[in-house]
Amino acid sequence: MTPPFRLSSRLASLLGAGLLSVSAWSQGAGGADALRAQALSLADATEAQVIAWRRHIHQHPELSYQEVQTAAYVAEALKKMPGIEVQTGIAKTGIKAVLRGGQPGPVVALRADMDALPVEERNDLPFKSTAKGTWLGKEVPVFHACGHDTHVAMLLGAAQALSQMRADLPGTVVFLFQPAEEQGPGPVLSGAPAMVQAGVLDNPKVDVVMGQHINGGFPSGQINYRRGSLMASGDVFKIKLNGKGGHGSSPWSANDPTLAAAEIVVALQNIVSHRIDPLDGTTVVTVGQLQSGNRPNVLPDTAEIAGTVRSLSKKNQKIAHDNIRLRATRIAESHGLTAEVSIDTGYEVLVSDPAATQRVIGALEAAAGEGKAREVPPTMGSEDFGSFGKNIPIVFWHLNASPYTDRRGAPNHSAEFMVDEKALRVGVRALVGSTLAYMRPQTAAAQ
Repeated sequence: MTPPFRLSSRLASLLGAGLLSVSAWSQGAGGADALRAQALSLADATEAQVIAWRRHIHQHPELSYQEVQTAAYVAEALKKMPGIEVQTGIAKTGIKAVLRGGQPGPVVALRADMDALPVEERNDLPFKSTAKGTWLGKEVPVFHACGHDTHVAMLLGAAQALSQMRADLPGTVVFLFQPAEEQGPGPVLSGAPAMVQAGVLDNPKVDVVMGQHINGGFPSGQINYRRGSLMASGDVFKIKLNGKGGHGSSPWSANDPTLAAAEIVVALQNIVSHRIDPLDGTTVVTVGQLQSGNRPNVLPDTAEIAGTVRSLSKKNQKIAHDNIRLRATRIAESHGLTAEVSIDTGYEVLVSDPAATQRVIGALEAAAGEGKAREVPPTMGSEDFGSFGKNIPIVFWHLNASPYTDRRGAPNHSAEFMVDEKALRVGVRALVGSTLAYMRPQTAAAQ
C-alpha cells in the first residue's frame, strides 16, 4: 500500500492561502503539477523586483571582463536569498551560486550573461544609459544593446523564487552569472569557455545547463526553441601575406601581395559552394576586411585579409577552417609569397540537446501561455553558451520582447534596442518551470 503523502509546510501554506487548489495537488505523479503551480506563482511574484533589478543594471552597464560593479550588485542580491551559497571572482568577474533543494534530484545549471557593448543608447528612457567605458584603449559609450541586463534580472528572479521553495525542490540549482559573452573569438577566451575552464560545472556536478536570450521579436512574450542546432558557431580568421614592396612603375622588380590577396578572397567564396554539404548544416564564409598599402604608386610588402565563419555543423565548420588554410597558403606559394593564417574559435555551434529540450517544452508552453512557445528554424547568429555543452546536454531558447504591439523592435546590438519589460515575467517563469520539468522524472520515481 502506498503511504500517504506528507505536505511540506510551504505547500500546506499555499493550499491554505488558496494559491493552490486540492485538485491541483492531486494532478500528476507525486503532486508535480502542484509543485509547478507553486513555482510559477512565486516566479510571478518577483515581477516588480525583476524590473527594478533590470533598470539598475541597465543604467550601470559594464564591458566584457569589466563587470565589477554588476557582479557586486548581483552577489549582494543573491546573499539575501535563503539557502543560496555564493562564489565570486570566477573567470575574473563571474559568479556561481548554489541552491540545494530539500529533496534528492539532478543538478540543473541556469546561466545569464552580464556584459554590455560599446554602443551609445539612442532611446529616450528615464533609466537610459549614459555610462562610459574603455575599449581597445579608447573611451566609448556603454549600453546593454544585447539585453544582458534583462538576462541577469530574470535569473535573479528565478533564484529568488526557487529559494523560497527550496524545501520542496527535488534537486540542486546552480546559478551562473557569466562575464564577457561579447568578448568574441580571439586569443582571450569569452566568458562561457572561461567559466567551464574554471570548473563551474563541477562540485556539484551539473547534469544540464539552460539559458535564454531576449530579442526584439514579435509578438512579445513568445518563446522560440529548437531541438538540435539553434545558433551557429562564430569564428574569426586572419590571413597575412608577406611579399616584397616596390614602385608601381616596375611591378616585376617587386613581389606584390595584393594580387594574391584578391585571388584568395575569390577562392574563399568557393568553399561553401564546392566543399560544404548544405544538408549537414548551413555554413557561411564571409570576408569583411582586405587591407594593403598606403599610396597608389607604392607596392606594399604585406596584405591582410580577415573574415568570419559561421556554421550550424561542427563537421562543416572544420571543413571551412581546413579550406581557408589550404587555399591561403597554396595561392600565396603560387605567387612566391608566404601566408600566416590564424583562426580563432570562440563560439561553438549551439546545439540544444533534443532529449533535454523535449523534457522542458511543456514548461516553456506553461510559461508563455497556450500557443506561445514555438519550435523555430536555426539562426546564423552566435552565442558562446554552446561551450557549456561539450560534455553535458544544454537547452537554450529565445524570448521575444518587442516593445511594439504591431511589429518587431530594433535588433540586438542596435543603438535603438529596447524591450517590453512585461516579457521578463515570462522569462522568469520559463527558467523556473524548465528547472522543475527537468527534475520531474526523478520526483515521480521517488514517489
